[in-house]
Amino acid sequence: MSSLPHPDAEHTASPLVSDGSDYDDQPLYKTRDKVYPKRVSGRFRNLKWFALIALLSIYWLVPWIRWDRGPNAPDQAVLIDMDLGRAYFFFIEIWPQEVYYITGILIMAAIGLFLATSLFGRIWCGYGCPQTVWTDLFMLVERYIQGDRNARVRLDQSKWTFEKFWKIGATHLAWIAIAMATGGAFVLYFNDAPTVIVDVFTGNATLAVYVTIAFLTFSTYLLAGWAREQVCTYMCPWPRFQSAMLDDESLIVTYEGWRGEARGPLKRKNLTRGEVPETGHCIDCRACVNVCPTGIDIRDGLQMECIGCGLCIDACNDIMDKVGFPRDLVRFDSVQNTQLRAQGKATRVRIIRPRTIFYAAILTVVASVMMFGLLNRSVLELNVLRDRNPLFVTLSDGDVRNGYTVKLLNKEQSLKTYELTVSGLTISDFQIIGQTPNQKGTFDLEVAPDRVGSFRVFIAADPSALDGDATPFEFTVTDTETGNTETYDTVFAGPKTDR
Repeated sequence: MSSLPHPDAEHTASPLVSDGSDYDDQPLYKTRDKVYPKRVSGRFRNLKWFALIALLSIYWLVPWIRWDRGPNAPDQAVLIDMDLGRAYFFFIEIWPQEVYYITGILIMAAIGLFLATSLFGRIWCGYGCPQTVWTDLFMLVERYIQGDRNARVRLDQSKWTFEKFWKIGATHLAWIAIAMATGGAFVLYFNDAPTVIVDVFTGNATLAVYVTIAFLTFSTYLLAGWAREQVCTYMCPWPRFQSAMLDDESLIVTYEGWRGEARGPLKRKNLTRGEVPETGHCIDCRACVNVCPTGIDIRDGLQMECIGCGLCIDACNDIMDKVGFPRDLVRFDSVQNTQLRAQGKATRVRIIRPRTIFYAAILTVVASVMMFGLLNRSVLELNVLRDRNPLFVTLSDGDVRNGYTVKLLNKEQSLKTYELTVSGLTISDFQIIGQTPNQKGTFDLEVAPDRVGSFRVFIAADPSALDGDATPFEFTVTDTETGNTETYDTVFAGPKTDR
């Protein structure tokens, strides 16, 4: 087998030839080095606490917000009703055939993420990603029960005692409780919140509800409690192409190497406040590494594992304050500004640049199209399905009859009456199963609020009035109260002629 030699092996033969035995003792996968993030305080940590509280509050409280949509309509502000096939977002109601609105929202979210990344790096990963938020919450519980970094390291390395057993057991029980609350909150978005909560605790909920809660409980416990930084490093695709969104003017977590190097510990005599050390300002205390939730060293530059949370900035500033050196050795800034600062030149932050203009323009266009569609969406929709088997029936008097299924979508929260008419075709008979024609010979069809009315329609015509085997015509439905109309083009099938 031809391969590169093991770096620690001694070779007497050609260095490019090996039988592969040098690799027999190498594991296929690298064992995880557990990360023990240390507690830190500062502006970025406070910002993360604010984001955590705000986002978790939104997630857990939104299903309980009520919104009056009138009688016989759900009063939950945000609800995805799988039974009715509706998605309710406060005053917006999305029907299944309007799924393109969901597509538009996803496109806006993606472009918004691109724009945010080009401006502020992985700010979403550091503050808004569910994996980050729940991991932060799990680590808060872990720190509260087991202690800070050093205490957790000692606890993991110690033998099993009663203290270790109850601390680790209490931690995992708390994690499971949070994970269950996470799964329980998720099902509230698909069911009436007060009703499903009672059903869950009384054993009357559906199997789908219990399975969903169980799955999300397990996945949250696994990802936030055990996998943690491995999700960001190995499972999430975003770190792999985030660099395509960045440029030298993107604001990211940076290390001022020109000021910090050469790094090295300071002797006590060099700790006099304001004194310039012989080495760089970095005293190699590894505080930035110890607080990092992914366990990287930001001094090595921007890395795929960095989630841009800025906790290393808080840790470094705390050390700089203690030793009397200027703050922001690690800072939230652009690569370009770091280079300019090293040269003693003025720095700048340029938000408006070609990349951000491009993303902002796409976001504006998509948002404008979405808004225009929502403001001009029809509250009435007409769909017609023509019978295919048979295409037509020849009656005893020689007329030809076609059958249609007419569906009227009433998107309003009130009972509506619609008049159905036919135009573009000379007909000899017009019937709707279960309906009586009005004085004008048309039909008034009632459709319940926020429902679909389905009607079986039969139309007959003299073959001499037909234009070949497919005569085009249209159905027209009119709201008798508002005059709002919708039309649907279809064809009337008949026997083939020589014309």
